[in-house]
Amino acid sequence: MNRLTADFLLLLAAAIWGLAFYFQKEAMSDIGPFLFITARALVASCTLAPLALLELRRRANGPARPAIEPRGLVRLGMMGGVVFFLGAAFQQTGLLTATITNAGFLTGLYVVITPFIIWLTARRAPTGVVWAAVGLAFTGTWALGGGTLASFSYGDGLIAFCAIFWAVHLVVTSRSPRFGAPMTFTFIQFATVAVLAAIAALIVEPISIAALARAAGPILYVGVLSSALTFTLLAIAMKHTPASEAAVLMSMETLFAALAGALLLGERLPPIGWLGAALLFSATLIVQLAPRPKVLTHPA
Repeated sequence: MNRLTADFLLLLAAAIWGLAFYFQKEAMSDIGPFLFITARALVASCTLAPLALLELRRRANGPARPAIEPRGLVRLGMMGGVVFFLGAAFQQTGLLTATITNAGFLTGLYVVITPFIIWLTARRAPTGVVWAAVGLAFTGTWALGGGTLASFSYGDGLIAFCAIFWAVHLVVTSRSPRFGAPMTFTFIQFATVAVLAAIAALIVEPISIAALARAAGPILYVGVLSSALTFTLLAIAMKHTPASEAAVLMSMETLFAALAGALLLGERLPPIGWLGAALLFSATLIVQLAPRPKVLTHPA
């Protein structure tokens, strides 16, 4: 595969993720947030299961490699699943009232937050560039709300908060390559999400087969395309595209979300809102392109 093809795959993944915000919001007209998360995680798990099995068989029958530490892999996968569930829960609940335009840009805050999670866990202090990005991100959030944070909806606040969990998830996922089984790790993660979300749905939401059937389209899109397929595209494309270039392409997700909101739901931002969106996008790019070790994954 050449670099141009790899770049196209990364851009395709960003487009799939951006459009996913539309389907995540549309599903909420039929089912609750936790039931949706349960269904998407189950679909993703079922899609990834054969890939994970193939991956383990290839490792067992291929050239000699260090043996996978099963307990460590399962433990890390479950940890990633717990954090993913928390991020998805706040994001999906927030989408009940937040626009998908705001949701896309506010979710992107995880990129700015990640260096501070690394600071807490690995004692690597953020650089001056990261602090500058924080200032841009705060100003951008203020402008996205129309020049006052008070105009943000409750859903906007939940989605901004969910970025903390996506940042933690990024750090957890960064520890998975040492096992050499990305599909297996992702399968364990989504299986954990499915169990946790199912428990929450049974406790707080009505369960309706008819409602699930009506939401089948969004569930399949997010479960198969936005979850299983994009992780596979990343695994392939990242072997041929430099990390800094991949970071820029993946950050386009926020712009695709805004485009989906405008074309499919007629969402519009005032001029000051677009200024805020531009500042948030700039903060994301600054952090991604800063000279530091890159860790790439996706929160949604």
